[in-house]
Amino acid sequence: MDDRKKPEFWRSLEELHDTPEFRANAHREFASDVDRRMFLKLLGASVAVAGVSGCEMIADEVLAPYVEQPPEVTPGNPLYFATAVARDGYARGVVVTSHTGRPTKIEGNPMHPASLGATDAVTQAMLLDLYDPDRSQAVARHGNVSTWNAFVAEFNGALALEGGLGLRILTRTVTSPTLSAQLGQLLKKYPGTRWHQYEPVGRDGARQAAQLGFGKNLGVRYRFEKARVIVSLDCDFLFQGPGALRYARDFIDQRQVVDDGRRPASHAMNRLYVVESTPTITGAIADHRLPLRSSAIASFALAFARAAGFEVGQAESAVEKQLREHYGQWLRAMVADLARHRGAGLVLAGDQQPAQVHLLAHALNQHWGNAGAGLPAELTEAVEFRPAGAPASDAESLSQLVTDMRAGKVTTLLILGGNPVYDAPADLHFARALSKVRRSMHQSLYEDETSAACEWHVPASHILESWTDLRAYDGTATVAQPLLVPLYGTHTVHELLAVLQGELAEGDKIVKAHWQSQLSGRAADFETHWRKSLHDGVVAGTALPALNIKLKQGWQRGLKPVEATTGVEIIFRPDPHIGDGAFSNNAWLQELPKPMLKTTWENVVLMSQELATAHGFHDRDLLELRLDSRAVRAPLVIAPGHASNCVTVTLGYGRRRAGRVATGIGYDAYELRSAAQPNFAGGLELGKVSEDYALASTQLQQTMEGRAQVRTGTLSQFLRDPESCVKIDEPHDELRPVSLYPDYPYSLPIARPAYAWGMAVNLNACIGCNACVAACQAENNSPVVGKDEVRRGRQMHWLRVDTYYRGDVRNPEIFFQPVPCMHCEKAPCEVVCPVMATTHSDEGLNEMTYNRCVGTRYCSNNCPYKVRRFNFFQYVDDETEILKARRNPDVSPRTRGVMEKCTYCVQRITAGRILAEREGRQLRDGEVRTACQQACPTEAILFGNINDQKTRVSRLKSSPLNYGLLA
Repeated sequence: MDDRKKPEFWRSLEELHDTPEFRANAHREFASDVDRRMFLKLLGASVAVAGVSGCEMIADEVLAPYVEQPPEVTPGNPLYFATAVARDGYARGVVVTSHTGRPTKIEGNPMHPASLGATDAVTQAMLLDLYDPDRSQAVARHGNVSTWNAFVAEFNGALALEGGLGLRILTRTVTSPTLSAQLGQLLKKYPGTRWHQYEPVGRDGARQAAQLGFGKNLGVRYRFEKARVIVSLDCDFLFQGPGALRYARDFIDQRQVVDDGRRPASHAMNRLYVVESTPTITGAIADHRLPLRSSAIASFALAFARAAGFEVGQAESAVEKQLREHYGQWLRAMVADLARHRGAGLVLAGDQQPAQVHLLAHALNQHWGNAGAGLPAELTEAVEFRPAGAPASDAESLSQLVTDMRAGKVTTLLILGGNPVYDAPADLHFARALSKVRRSMHQSLYEDETSAACEWHVPASHILESWTDLRAYDGTATVAQPLLVPLYGTHTVHELLAVLQGELAEGDKIVKAHWQSQLSGRAADFETHWRKSLHDGVVAGTALPALNIKLKQGWQRGLKPVEATTGVEIIFRPDPHIGDGAFSNNAWLQELPKPMLKTTWENVVLMSQELATAHGFHDRDLLELRLDSRAVRAPLVIAPGHASNCVTVTLGYGRRRAGRVATGIGYDAYELRSAAQPNFAGGLELGKVSEDYALASTQLQQTMEGRAQVRTGTLSQFLRDPESCVKIDEPHDELRPVSLYPDYPYSLPIARPAYAWGMAVNLNACIGCNACVAACQAENNSPVVGKDEVRRGRQMHWLRVDTYYRGDVRNPEIFFQPVPCMHCEKAPCEVVCPVMATTHSDEGLNEMTYNRCVGTRYCSNNCPYKVRRFNFFQYVDDETEILKARRNPDVSPRTRGVMEKCTYCVQRITAGRILAEREGRQLRDGEVRTACQQACPTEAILFGNINDQKTRVSRLKSSPLNYGLLA
């Protein structure tokens, strides 16, 4: 028997079991047994776009330089514009940096309630979509280039002739007041028209529950700052959904035990219970986590309600009884905790759960006095706009459309966004039904699967090229303004609907006219109000008020039994980065490691160690998944903490027509999805096809072995002895380490005190969302390298987020740890560089001088944190002109043979210092923020001058929980 001691913290099952493969890889910094068949295909800044030619740029008249420079433009200084981006149809307020008319960076809008100045990884990467050469650039008919005028003439003539008879409109979620008004006008003009909605990963359960419990569709706004006890029933509220950024900030603010300058210390942390099937970011942060297959969560919710004293109007099922007996302690603990915190508790249900779970969540919140104005769960009128009389379920709406198409009732179909040919349930055979429609049009950013199946394709403008408006999760409206004229011959959905009603209007006039009609009489000076709304990125006074509304009598009749699945269960989830496939051609998101498991460039199938062992499967086996005569092949990743007897597949991959980045990557999980069971289904058959699949994962790369990287403790331990959580139980720990490195001779200018730049990462606030990694890449022009180079350990991210596990593989504790360059005071990289390409600055920065670097890589070998990145090839694309417009001009692109790393965003430090010196003052705390710090939704990263003891970073560094990573 192997009596070697297992590690307390581990990053993978291979490390936990100390396999020979792990020991071999741990001492090999770069893998070398990988072929390079994909490298040339994926070379370049946006991968697979190098060498693109013939892409028509903006018309000459648009590019003509101005004769007189506008007064707001100062060469070298960027401008900032408040606008919004759409996430699942809802607004996220952003501020976009523009250099000489080119958007170069997206940040959160501090004044917007849905972002509070933060962003997520997808929002950061939207900039790459704007400049993607694979974007659709011209109107097409039957795949051949056509014109906008030809499209308008065809459709206007047909609609006038037919009176709109047989006209159907298919959209995704609509929160735009202007778009809703335009659709209403079109329906009024053509009474025979029907408007359908379909979201591949939607909120059907929540809408159906509101209809059953309250008699109409309602919105729910959560107030985590008021909740002390939270129970999540398969709801990843920290990462998924329109309010995730706000929810993450409010939730983490209630878990701070040290004063960081904004959040005071609190010794009464909130408590989170999570019941889920697939490991999520919310589950990783939970104080108590219960892995349970998705189909059983409805029965668990019933058992929860009975334990709380509810009469649910139905007999206890066998599954519910089994759960009650097995998890009785869990149920009693949750009920007691929520009862002790009446008015300060919260029960949430995930969007992938059926209506029954959402209805029970409403009832439980109402039972404990947690629902109502000013309470943790606020009900509002619905934020999204839906067709009158439409079913609450998107799946039902799409099924009705397909039925009408098959019956020949649809003569004209307008598909405004989305990609139903790709993401509609497989058993609907949407493409086959679409072929029976006489006249069809698809408007989208790319010519995708649906575009190929339609007669007409109209290219859509990117959100940063568009005038539009959107509502946030709480109803707050934002008028989105464009940063530049459309790069290609694209149009917004507002312009398209206007011409179909015989109007030739530009987007700004359409949106402005709508708001002028809405605000007449409310704003004395509309122009002033309009300009302020554009400037702030928020239309004041538009948040929806909370409603004091109770469940109607007999709501229990809506608790229809949810049948438990049999056999192995398959669970469908959106990909953490590319979602339902909308962002699949974005190379930044493809190469960004997924949270926790760190896979890149494709989707996998997740299962528990228990299920894998029962079937004789191993990590990285290629499996065949078969469900109802449909089958796909997918690589296996064994996920610690996954529920037993079920597997999880992620959507968004296996694209057949998506651009050169996404086409052919991964497998199409939609092929296994049905309209009746869109979120989970039973009866899955599993079989092994082959072993040792070539998977690109960064989980075991850049390891810092043999050190106590993660240090944890409980709240009671902290209150008893604050330093006990970070102490290392090693002999002679009290001795001061001896160093052969001399102290750096910092100069102290007499005119002003010296800055010393430092960073602190609050691991109690980090949720592992990877927003910081994406922001760093966008800010610093970091290239992508492709799947094969990632497998070799050659990814170019300056910052990584390590994941550590502790405890039972079936339900381990999970910890996240962002690791940038530490800018060591006595940096081992500096002393080994033979050409002084890496040096130490007077302000404590470990600097890189790129044109000195000769590529010895001694510095990387000597770095204990493994945070340096080497350009093995010319990863930066210098051939595609459009991509050059995206780059941050303040950061030099690196070339082959050059080492690079985190610089603490020295360009931002320099810009801040110049501004402060011009104004004759010192830099203020928070005036200089690194890209990772600015993006973080939970403010886990703090940066500033550690010579000033009043700064937030100094406060955090002086706390008893502060420790050096390898100290």
